[in-house]
Amino acid sequence: MEKTRYYVELPPFTGRNVPVGEIAKAIGKDAQYIRYGLQKGIFSFGYAVKLENSSEYNYYCPDRKVWEETGYFKPEDKKEKTLA
Repeated sequence: MEKTRYYVELPPFTGRNVPVGEIAKAIGKDAQYIRYGLQKGIFSFGYAVKLENSSEYNYYCPDRKVWEETGYFKPEDKKEKTLA
């Protein structure tokens, strides 16, 4: 008996940093909720890095991890890419 194979077409990931506000809007939560979850390690789709000698954090949420955990994906805008 031949095994059935399934193929999934993945989005074109670029590694872009998905802004916290964009993720919050996509899943219907407040941005502070997302920030807190990243700081405490509750969410596995990104990283919160505390700046040295400061109370501020930097956030990095790669598009692939966000898609894997939430199902949300938005292709990188061509305009953003040319301006960067």
